[in-house]
Amino acid sequence: MDERDRYLRIALVIFGIAFLLIYPLTQVWASGWLWQPGQHEYEQMIIGVYATLGVFLLLASKQPEAHLSLIWFTIISSAVHGLIMAVHAVIDPVEQGHLFGDVPALFLVAIVLGSLAPRKVVSST
Repeated sequence: MDERDRYLRIALVIFGIAFLLIYPLTQVWASGWLWQPGQHEYEQMIIGVYATLGVFLLLASKQPEAHLSLIWFTIISSAVHGLIMAVHAVIDPVEQGHLFGDVPALFLVAIVLGSLAPRKVVSST
């Protein structure tokens, strides 16, 4: 295992755990993690989706090269989600706390995993 692979595995564990902790983050720092007005149903859905992604990132950390599509989905979807939220946070002054909470967190996920993830599958033969 080379150094880059080791860092990728560590990042997958860290982000997997972070995605599992989104609900507590919404309770501790609502202005950085929940959008207003509160929509209980939406919040449950997004927390459920990210918790599921967190579990799968933890599973992928054991053998990242076998889970590149999941890793790249996480990279691209995090960048897109972060960009959309950034635009809305800039437009709506009530939501500017997100520019210091979930928006940079999603960009961090995209940048770190994007810099560590292989660009193509390497054959083992």
